[in-house]
Amino acid sequence: MPDDEYSDVLSVAERHTHDWLASIAERPIDPPADVEEVKDALGRELADEGQDAAAVVDHLATAIEPGLIAMASPRFYGFVIGGTYPAALAADWLVSAWDQNTGSRTPTPGAAAVEELAAAWLLDLLGLPEGSGVGFVTGATMANFSCLLAARGSVLRAAGWDVERDGLQGAPRVRFLAGDAVHSSMVVAGRMAGFGLPRTVGADAQGRIDVDGLAAALGEDDGPAIVALQAGDVHSGAFDDFAAAIAVAHAAGAWVHIDGAFGLWAGASPSLRHLVAGYEAADSWATDAHKTLNVPYDSGVAIVADEAAMAAALAIHAAYLPEVGAVAEPYDHTPELSRRARGIPVWATLRTLGRRGVADLVDGLVASARGLADGFAATPGLEVLNDVVFTQVCVATEDDALTLALADRLRGDGVVWASPSRWHDRAIVRFSVSNRGTDATAVDQTIGAVRSALAEVREAVVPAATE
Repeated sequence: MPDDEYSDVLSVAERHTHDWLASIAERPIDPPADVEEVKDALGRELADEGQDAAAVVDHLATAIEPGLIAMASPRFYGFVIGGTYPAALAADWLVSAWDQNTGSRTPTPGAAAVEELAAAWLLDLLGLPEGSGVGFVTGATMANFSCLLAARGSVLRAAGWDVERDGLQGAPRVRFLAGDAVHSSMVVAGRMAGFGLPRTVGADAQGRIDVDGLAAALGEDDGPAIVALQAGDVHSGAFDDFAAAIAVAHAAGAWVHIDGAFGLWAGASPSLRHLVAGYEAADSWATDAHKTLNVPYDSGVAIVADEAAMAAALAIHAAYLPEVGAVAEPYDHTPELSRRARGIPVWATLRTLGRRGVADLVDGLVASARGLADGFAATPGLEVLNDVVFTQVCVATEDDALTLALADRLRGDGVVWASPSRWHDRAIVRFSVSNRGTDATAVDQTIGAVRSALAEVREAVVPAATE
């Protein structure tokens, strides 16, 4: 294939990429076009004849842009979604250009080498056991799922059942336990692993698991058990008491998994490491680098202390694949045989930031969250509902309708985007600080936008409610 086959089309893509990145800081965050309008702009019918590749990409970028949300804005607080470091974005472009199926070390030694280094660096940064199995998957849900499959095999083997050989039918029942604030990602991972819904054992007001409730639930039976803890509650940002909960679970012979989609990164900060004290004693961990580390999608990470248990659950063997060697293959640690080299942008980000830079990133996100909380708490009629220990800030007004109207107005104004939710039977607006660009200026702009929007909706909603 001649090189000039790519030149024009990549030039078009690069131009649109630069235009998009240059617009993010100031463009309205909410997309002005809906799905049907984007379909109309793209053209709904597939033509009989093809078109020039550069023209197609130009048309795609032009038509889709009105339907894109500015998730990388420093004032986007919806869900838990980070921005993108330049090195991570550039590395991701290279991953697409190289087009390596990163399943095995033998055909793709370059990609495997980078991912193995990224995995070792992650374990070191987070203070997790050296030699743990690490798999680069799509996101936190698949990371949780991968870890639960390893957990399932391990606890059933201890009970005398080989689930990898014989399946789940007829196997001893695996008890799946979690706190009341368990995240939906953990719930769906448990469903996919065949456990059904987790049995919840209680939680405090901030969402931390009730350790006494966990001990009582584990004491009801001596069968195989898996306990799901969390590093960073999706509403409060709270962290479970890992030392106490892990000790209770291990005393009962249970496997402990930690869902740390965004909160696991507290372990990389000397000033925040107390939040995850004792978490290194767990059996598996899940996180998502596209959140706190600001790596582009996809970038989930599954970590299992017992690498052999991870490989037993996930490894793929076939006559056409390389023979099993002394070193684990990439496809021993993920549910996929074929995948892109997701670990390369992680490596590029870690190499760019260094140990101190990662700590500064996490500390900066927490500082911005606390700045938002201080500003919101000083705003008449606005209440901060959670203890801001990490990157989550939940606010509410005195009335559910007013709170939801505030969220709608913010999205309509386009300056700030925050997620409406419900917590402790109250409508709330949740601000997840995940973007490296959310600095003091962005915090001040956000507080101003929220105060302005609150004044507008109070004027509109409260009189209407009293008429």
